[in-house]
Amino acid sequence: MADESTADASTPAPASASPASSRPTDPDFLSCVLQPPTPSSSRPDPDYVALRRFLLRRKPPSALNHRMEWRCNGKGYVAYRNFLLRRIEGGAASSSAHSTPGNSGRWFAGPSTSEVDSWSSIRDLIRSNSGVLSRTVSVSSKQSESERHVRFAEPAYSFVGMHCIFDNCKSSVTILKFGRANSDVLAYGSSEGSLTVCQVSHPPSVLQKLVGHSKDITDFDFSSNNQYLASCSMDKTVRVWEISKGTCIRVVYGISSQLCISFHPVNNNLLLVGNANREINAINFSTGRVVSKLTFDNAVTALDIDHTGQLIFAGDAQGYIYSISVNSHTGSLSRAHKNKSSKSKSSITTIQYRTFSLVARCSVLLSCAQDGNLYFFSIATNAQGYLTLICSLKLASTVQNIRASFCPLLSLEKGEFIVTGSGDSNVYFYDLARPKNSCVNKLQGHGSAVIGVAWNHGENLLASSDSDGTVIVWKRAKSN
Repeated sequence: MADESTADASTPAPASASPASSRPTDPDFLSCVLQPPTPSSSRPDPDYVALRRFLLRRKPPSALNHRMEWRCNGKGYVAYRNFLLRRIEGGAASSSAHSTPGNSGRWFAGPSTSEVDSWSSIRDLIRSNSGVLSRTVSVSSKQSESERHVRFAEPAYSFVGMHCIFDNCKSSVTILKFGRANSDVLAYGSSEGSLTVCQVSHPPSVLQKLVGHSKDITDFDFSSNNQYLASCSMDKTVRVWEISKGTCIRVVYGISSQLCISFHPVNNNLLLVGNANREINAINFSTGRVVSKLTFDNAVTALDIDHTGQLIFAGDAQGYIYSISVNSHTGSLSRAHKNKSSKSKSSITTIQYRTFSLVARCSVLLSCAQDGNLYFFSIATNAQGYLTLICSLKLASTVQNIRASFCPLLSLEKGEFIVTGSGDSNVYFYDLARPKNSCVNKLQGHGSAVIGVAWNHGENLLASSDSDGTVIVWKRAKSN
C-alpha cells in the first residue's frame, strides 16, 4: 500500500509483512483489522463490522504496541485504518452532507497523523458507526482552520435541528429566558420595549405580549412559581407583570436606566435591580418600595445570585465584578469584594453563577464582556464570594451586548462547556478547559448577529435570539 489513496484493499496483507511477526500477536485481531470491505460494495459487510468491533473491544493491552509496530508496504496501521474510513465515509456521502462542526454533533477532521492516538480515533469510528452521529441544521459545510483541529463535537451538545421559530418581533431581541423549573415557557424582550411570553411545546404559540415599556428591554426575570415576571428597561422603569392576565400590576420609577434585574431565590418578595446610576436597589415586590441600596463606582450592567441567596455577583460598565452580601430577610446589602477580570475597561454583559463545576470542583462564575472576553472564576464561599480566575477565552469583539451561558452538566469528561452568541450569526459552543481548540460545535441558522442564549430547565432545548428579531429554539440530541 505505497499510496493509501490508491491501494488495493481487496487483498489482505500477509502476516509476513509485519516486522514484529516473531513476537506473539493476536491472530484474530490482526486478521480482523486487515479484513477489507467486500469489493462489490462501497459499504462494509455487517458481519465483518460486528466481528471487528467485538475483537477491538477485547484486545489485550499489548495490542497497542503491536499495532504501532505493524507495517504493510511501508504504511502503518493508522494509514490503513484511514483508508478504510474514507471508503466508509465515501459511501455515506451521497446520502448526507459532510460532517462539520455546524451540522454534526460528532465529526472527523481528516486522517490522524499520530499512531499513538489510534485507539481514540478508532473508538470514535466505532461510535460513529453505532449511530452516535447526530445532525443539526446547517447552511454551510465549510470549516475554518481552527475547527479542523477539533476531532469531534462534545456529544452532549449535539443538536437534531430547529424545534421551532418565533419571528413576531420587528426589532432586536435583546434578552430571552425560560421559566424557572419549566421546560415549556419561554419569554423574550425586544429593543422596541415589548415582552413576549410563548410556549414551545407542540404546537408552539405566543401566550402573551406584554406592552408597557417605551424603550429597550434590558433584562427580566421570572418569579419562582412563574406567575409573575419583573422587567427593567432603558425607560428608567421596573415593571411587574401578571403573566396569566397579561397585565402590568406595578411600576417602579427610577432616575436612570434600569439595566439588570433578578428575583431573590429564597425570598421572592425581594427584587434586586442594577442601574446606570451605579446602584443596586433591593425592592419590596409587594409595595414597590426600595428597602436597601448600595452604590458602586460605575453603572451595574449584569448580576446573578447564588443558590443560597446570600451572595450577589454584579458586573459593571468598566469590567469590574463585585461580590455583595445580602440579608435574605431584610434585603440589606454590603459589599464584600471587588475583582478586576482584565486590564480592559469593557462593560460586563453576562454574570452567571453555577453551584458546581467538574473543573473547579466548587461553585463557579461565568463572566462575559462586550469586548469578547469570557472569564471563568472559582468562588470561595467561605471568604464571602472571593473570586479566583481559572481561565479566560478571547472571542471576536462586537458592538452588541452578546450574552453567554453555561451548558448543562452532562459530560463526565473533564471540561467546562459554555454557549455564546456571535456577531457572525452563529451560536458557538466552547470548552473553557481547552485553551487552543476550545470551539467544539456551532449552530447555523440565524441571519444576523446572535445576541441572547438560554437553556430550558430540562436542558433539552436551547433558545437563541438575533438582532433581526428572530428567536430559534434548538432541540438537543438525546445522549445515551
